[in-house]
Amino acid sequence: MAATSTRIGVAGLAVMGKNMALNIAEKGFPVSVYNRTASKVDDTVQRAKAEGNLPVYGFHDPKSFINSIQKPRVVLILVKAGAPVDDTINTLSPFMETGDCIIDGGNEWYETTERRQKAMAELGLLYLGMGVSGGEEGARNGPSLMPGGSIDAYKNIEDILLNVAAQVSDSGPCVTYVGEGGSGHFVKMVHNAVEYGDMQLITEASDVLKSAGKLSNEEIHEVFSEWNRGELRSYLIEITAHIFEVKDDKGKGYLVDKVLDKTSLKDNGRWFVQQAAELSVSAPTIAASLDARYLCGLKGERVEAAKVYQSAEFGGEVNKEKLINDVKQALYASKICNYAQGMNLIPAKSAEKGWSLKPGEIARIWKAGCVVQGVFLERVRKAYDRNPDLVNLLVDPEFAKEMMQRQSALRRVVCVAINCGVSTPGMSASLAYFDSYRRERVATSLVQAQLDYFGAHTYERIDMEGSFHTDWIKIVKRMNEPTN
Repeated sequence: MAATSTRIGVAGLAVMGKNMALNIAEKGFPVSVYNRTASKVDDTVQRAKAEGNLPVYGFHDPKSFINSIQKPRVVLILVKAGAPVDDTINTLSPFMETGDCIIDGGNEWYETTERRQKAMAELGLLYLGMGVSGGEEGARNGPSLMPGGSIDAYKNIEDILLNVAAQVSDSGPCVTYVGEGGSGHFVKMVHNAVEYGDMQLITEASDVLKSAGKLSNEEIHEVFSEWNRGELRSYLIEITAHIFEVKDDKGKGYLVDKVLDKTSLKDNGRWFVQQAAELSVSAPTIAASLDARYLCGLKGERVEAAKVYQSAEFGGEVNKEKLINDVKQALYASKICNYAQGMNLIPAKSAEKGWSLKPGEIARIWKAGCVVQGVFLERVRKAYDRNPDLVNLLVDPEFAKEMMQRQSALRRVVCVAINCGVSTPGMSASLAYFDSYRRERVATSLVQAQLDYFGAHTYERIDMEGSFHTDWIKIVKRMNEPTN
């Protein structure tokens, strides 16, 4: 069972850990594996043998596991975020030495990662918080990796990460040293929030096609399959096409129609919206996607509400072919807004923390191996190549041109959805975001006037410098005094 001088250790052998260990070993790096449950260690070793005698070596006790790794030791932890990570660190760190490195590959809150970095530094250990995206398939065959923290730790394993990450022929491995502190996990949080938005927009597109356009599941499958051959080509569009063609193996009809309309929630969407609020970054599409998940969780209430409003009738006839094209354009336009909001949080946080994050490089490593992967990311990367200080994707010349070409379709789809009683919070929020951003002057001047009226909050003027306050009540009373 024992082998010495492996290159890296993997602790935590659930789906992600097991597949990551096999991926690393397949690339020629001997791997030690450890899990509190001994059977998972044995299962991983057996699978490694079955897949070609891959150099995976299992250990049932933490001391032997750590001692089997060449110095400076590197241990990748892939367990559930929170207390399980601390428990694993506490189990392994007593056997580690100065200069050894721990990598947390879970979905952790970035401040927790920074707390652990400081604690490990006191023990002389290096620490990386590494976002890992791609699920089981990515872990086994090439994920998108977002490591942040100790640059020395990154350099110790750069050769491993460059080999195990997803590979893109025109831009290289989908991994980069993100930056200091908890930046790796922060960027993974942004990735997951953009994923929230993408999934919501695709769901709305399918709902409009089905509920307003009366397309069958097979027709929706064909539409998404066609879209996946063009500018919308992506992992999420591809799997959506697949989902709509799967028949129910436990009954009649299609499986998608039997899936309960209640979605599980993870912390990343909430974290993103909270961070956006704290940094004054507008992110309505992503916030709407989070709200949609909250609402879908109210299944019992929605069932009762449907009984109350069952007599409500909406809609009318729509041109199916025209609707399909409009929804395609609306989805793409909304996608631009979604990514603009997600990417905008990166420089805002980078400025606050001094991380020097590069949005274009982050877009590059998302091009493959992760849930948001698709041809769109190359467009995002090029936008930041053209202008590294780009303030918003909406003002990039190429994306601006595309928004101008597609905004009418987005308006039509939102109107069709409203008239048919179909909820499109993501698309509607994207349109509102675009309309607010493109206007030189917006109506919130009234909000500031109201604040000054009831709270003396003052206001600025467009025609002169300074801060002003008006006694609105006194003026209004004087204006309404009766005249003789």
